[in-house]
Amino acid sequence: MRPAARVQAAIEILDAVIASAREGGAPADALIRDYFRSRRYAGSKDRRAVRGLVYDAIRRHGDMPASGRAAMLGLAQDDPELAAQFDGSEHGPAPIAPDEPILEASNAPQWVKPLASNLVGDNDWPSFNQRAPLDLRVNLARTDREAMVSAFEGAELTPFSPMGLRLPTDSRVDDHAAYQDGLVEVQDEASQLVAMACRPATGQRIVDFCAGAGGKSLALAALAPEARIIAADTDKRRLSALGPRAERAGAAIETRLMNQPNELAAFEDGIGRFDTVLVDAPCSGSGTWRRSPELRWRLNPERLERLVGLQRDILDKAAQLVRPGGTLVYAVCSIIEREGAAQAADFESRHSGWMVQDALDVGRSDGPGRLLTPAHDGTDGFFIASWRKG
Repeated sequence: MRPAARVQAAIEILDAVIASAREGGAPADALIRDYFRSRRYAGSKDRRAVRGLVYDAIRRHGDMPASGRAAMLGLAQDDPELAAQFDGSEHGPAPIAPDEPILEASNAPQWVKPLASNLVGDNDWPSFNQRAPLDLRVNLARTDREAMVSAFEGAELTPFSPMGLRLPTDSRVDDHAAYQDGLVEVQDEASQLVAMACRPATGQRIVDFCAGAGGKSLALAALAPEARIIAADTDKRRLSALGPRAERAGAAIETRLMNQPNELAAFEDGIGRFDTVLVDAPCSGSGTWRRSPELRWRLNPERLERLVGLQRDILDKAAQLVRPGGTLVYAVCSIIEREGAAQAADFESRHSGWMVQDALDVGRSDGPGRLLTPAHDGTDGFFIASWRKG
């Protein structure tokens, strides 16, 4: 593919990404794969170049552009060589018209910034546009960090999690023997810290109430192999992914499929009997924008409102599973106050007899919990709160 044809391909993919974001459809990675599946003539260099253009354009625009061309024009404004590819050649984009509007660069949707935690200042926002490193969680039930840090080129120890390794951006581990043998899993350090906030111990009964594909359940099992861990979720497809991962890690994790709106029916044997319940609630994902920048385009005020209501409902239900003296941990990968500190404070206002526990000595104090951010902590953005039931 000629350079101009690569730019046009990126524009076409960006059009698909924008439409998918509006409709809640497939993510950018899947759309890129689909695009090239029907274009076998594109070589590996072409695919890498086009993918790079697509993600550079997504990162540049916090607010969703009107079209793929608008997104690419914004990128071209900062790159004269890229702008020169708008040459009207065959398979290339049309020349740039003198009056075509050019979007200014932004690192977050403008409507979101006022909703962020007060701890997120002007110096924090640029970090959400930077590419994140690759963090690994070492399976402490089977090995240790010292053995694993020497197994991966360029690996460093993460500063807070005793389970974590940090690799350079774009590192590949899926074909590494340690990954295939279940000795490591890909998991951001902040997610590892969520599992640590649960303080799992031998003999405890622990519920991961919004387990998804089970990343935090696996971390809990690595910290306390003899604990009874139940991974529960309403998404059968995501929950089914845990089985092969747990087998690879050598972890014994029970799964339970919950049905909305009667999630607690899956726990008729355990209401008020669990030592720890973790609620890693569905959220905006704003704390992960540096890893998944297109999520900024998928968030809107109506969706945020639904998520806040869902988090409230999930917390109320999960709290019923905790035994007296037990622990409830609430976490969201978000820097939006309504999902974090305000949600935790609202829970406290509606439930008496729950005492705040400062389960972690990292991040910054934010209402009843702690907030981690990329600029301050080098992790994804996460809010974590912990309570003990009186």
